[in-house]
Amino acid sequence: SHQRHLDARLGARHDRGGQMRRQRGAAILTAMLTVVLVATLASAMLWQQWRAVEVESAQRTRVQAAWILTGALDWARMILREDARQGGPDYLAEPWAVPLAPARLTTFLAAERGEALVGDDADGVQDAFLAGHLQDLQARLNVTNLIDNGKLHEPSLAAWTRLFNQLNLPETELQALTQQLLLAYAPATDRPASASAALRPQVISDLVWLGLPPASLAVLQPFVTLLPERTPVNLNTAPPEVLMASIAGLDMAQARSLEAARDLRHLDTLPDAEKRLGDAEIKLDADQHAVTSRFFSVTGQLRAGQATLQETSVLQRDGMNVKILSRHREVAQSRTPLLQ
Repeated sequence: SHQRHLDARLGARHDRGGQMRRQRGAAILTAMLTVVLVATLASAMLWQQWRAVEVESAQRTRVQAAWILTGALDWARMILREDARQGGPDYLAEPWAVPLAPARLTTFLAAERGEALVGDDADGVQDAFLAGHLQDLQARLNVTNLIDNGKLHEPSLAAWTRLFNQLNLPETELQALTQQLLLAYAPATDRPASASAALRPQVISDLVWLGLPPASLAVLQPFVTLLPERTPVNLNTAPPEVLMASIAGLDMAQARSLEAARDLRHLDTLPDAEKRLGDAEIKLDADQHAVTSRFFSVTGQLRAGQATLQETSVLQRDGMNVKILSRHREVAQSRTPLLQ
């Protein structure tokens, strides 16, 4: 009996020890789960805070860049107005044609204040660089010139044909493009019932939707443009490929010779250009050729920190009035996905 009583006491003590060990294990597990939960919540809060800071920083960069690029556009418009005030032909030695190399924004701000920026004034813009340039859009063949009162304009079509041949592009692509343009510019009542509803292109990249292959467009893009009205080619600014294409009877050697001659002395008038050509059989047409321009593109690029923003605008100049026809802004490069 004494032995049984002793065994019972030992068994009860063993059960209490096992129960205590189980309770300690459960407490440790609960503590570990609590630590994991707290760490998860803390990391989620930190991530939310980081994301909020990044979103605010990206938004601030975007707004600041928009204001700076708008200022650059206003500067370009002022340059064109001053050029119009001077009058005369438009050529590549004028101030508007000089590109702005990448320059730190502190340079402009210091020049405005007449002193160097230091401390907090420089910290916000020390990594910001602005660059830009203007281009004469009338130095290119205009897509709009191909259509005249719902029909193909033969002189313009001939110029485009010469350009396609010079760039080794198939004429079949030009034929397909012109047919789509005819449908796009034709009144709805004049379209064939079986024809698809082609839309008028708004930018040069829309030519892909009219059947021009992207590879061909990439080759053509430096030499063509799309403007809201018919325009002549500015012989003072056009590259040799466009000169040869726009002037019937001109070969590439003569085009390069004319380019070299105008670089030495710009062309003042069309008769002056004919004289420089030195070929009595080549005649210039005021409807297709000019020595002045009304349409320009402005490209501004701002590199701020890890992002590079670019804006391209099309301007129309009529006398002293320079108006904005279109603006396109994009993130050219960014390590911050929130800016995309």
